[in-house]
Amino acid sequence: MNQKVLLVEDEEDISNLLEIYLKDQGYAVDTFHNGQDALERIKTTEYDLAILDVMLPGINGFELCKKIREQYFYPIIMLTAKIEDIDKITGLTIGADDYITKPFNPLEVVARVKTQLRRYKRYNEQAGSVKDVEEYDIRGLKINKSTHRCSLFEEPIELTPIEFSILWYLSENQGKVISAEELFEKVWGEKYIENNNTVMAHIARLREKLKEPVKKPRFIKTVWGVGYKIE
Repeated sequence: MNQKVLLVEDEEDISNLLEIYLKDQGYAVDTFHNGQDALERIKTTEYDLAILDVMLPGINGFELCKKIREQYFYPIIMLTAKIEDIDKITGLTIGADDYITKPFNPLEVVARVKTQLRRYKRYNEQAGSVKDVEEYDIRGLKINKSTHRCSLFEEPIELTPIEFSILWYLSENQGKVISAEELFEKVWGEKYIENNNTVMAHIARLREKLKEPVKKPRFIKTVWGVGYKIE
């Protein structure tokens, strides 16, 4: 069965082009030009990935992303004509997994889709395998792999799949310093490229969600020049 992609883009020339490229790669695509229609379909259809334009009429892409994350963990890629960092941070903070700025090459979008689906499939396979440890409780920070839930002093913490994978890997290796290169290759499943700031950005968002003090974080600590660890 073909993997199913939700595409929400109000510019028809862009949506038509992306639909052609995605279908050419064997994906089944449901295309919508506004957030409301997409939201109704989400309630009745299982998707493997969503591509959301930020600037949509009615319900915008950020709102639609938040609605999806209330129930589903499949990857979400945001499309936007804006280039401000604050918009990128907003999208990633509310649950998006990737962010592409217009104008873009449709082949780049297809490549990002493949990457996200490959990572998500690998995560699900790992989650479904038998593990000796299903939950860690680190001084009030609880993370459960079977339920994909995280809480801090019993208060739920909403994490994206990537954030969850980072936190779980650090928890699995509690007390051990993990390099950014190792984290990237374990979580994203790709070769680490020098000067890649992706891990650092995700660690920063994790710390924000855990309400970590900037100078003396309680959980995720930086070992300068080496990597990160949870003690």
